[in-house]
Amino acid sequence: MTDAEAPLTPAQQEVLDLLGATPEDRPTFAPTLKATLRAELEDSLADLAAEISPESPMFVNKHDLAMVHGCELRHLSEKETPFEWSPPLARGTIAHKAIELSMHQRRRPIPLDLVDEAMDRLERSDDSISGWLATCSESDRAEVRAFANERVATFLECFPPIKTSWSPVTEARMRLELLDHRIVISGRSDLTLGRADGLTAGKVIIDFKTGSISPSHRDDLRLYALLETMRIGTPPRLAASYYLDAGVAEPEAITEGVLRSAVARTADGIRKLHELSVGTRAPVVRPSWGCRWCPIRSSCPQGQAHLGELNDDDDNRFDDD
Repeated sequence: MTDAEAPLTPAQQEVLDLLGATPEDRPTFAPTLKATLRAELEDSLADLAAEISPESPMFVNKHDLAMVHGCELRHLSEKETPFEWSPPLARGTIAHKAIELSMHQRRRPIPLDLVDEAMDRLERSDDSISGWLATCSESDRAEVRAFANERVATFLECFPPIKTSWSPVTEARMRLELLDHRIVISGRSDLTLGRADGLTAGKVIIDFKTGSISPSHRDDLRLYALLETMRIGTPPRLAASYYLDAGVAEPEAITEGVLRSAVARTADGIRKLHELSVGTRAPVVRPSWGCRWCPIRSSCPQGQAHLGELNDDDDNRFDDD
């Protein structure tokens, strides 16, 4: 028996059942959908054309939108804070790279070999993580290696082996230019499977996540579905977050209603981002679990109060146990 024919674990079969579809389950969309969605998006942002120059366009990605729809003050604070690599950030990037490599192996891969190959490739790359990998301590290197190995092993145990007939694409890049290059929206999904058949949807977009389920993850995928629709004219059939810690997929069928929701959220987020950048909008504070990682958490009264409530809840849960 070859690796490709090895029996699936129950977790792998569950994912396969969630992501698979019969021809009857694949919706067909109108040929005018792409033009309609673009018109809706550009019409809602048309007044910004006079304020943004094509020579200095506004660049937007999923993280920008997620942040501005969360705590706007945290968004501004993080914009002003120089980015620095750390073990928590590096280990996720390395795990994602190792998982990407696993999908192009002809034989059943060994998790730690994939992690070492991913770390080596990233250290030799032009990515900013290369400098961190070249200079980090041995302890930090061992920490990210161990974490990434655990995540990759979990993925290989719980996600079904990828077949070439599924047309897999890793790190699929998407880009949408609006208002004559005044606004540029970009994205990069971890994995896509399948492809459209004319106006009939067939593609599945998958993002790999560590940690807990968050509503923003579904919004990220809806943005990717919108960008994919604007790229080829036919929406993806499905979008799913795959949670490595739990070994489960959270899928959502892509409908015209989902895409229109993504248009409204994207337009609203872009407007807020622009107003914050030019100072015509006072940032709204929205405390959340993310306060734990906010760069101004020690000087934000709302954040401090919220963190105190979270700590109280943790204590209460501990007492109940």
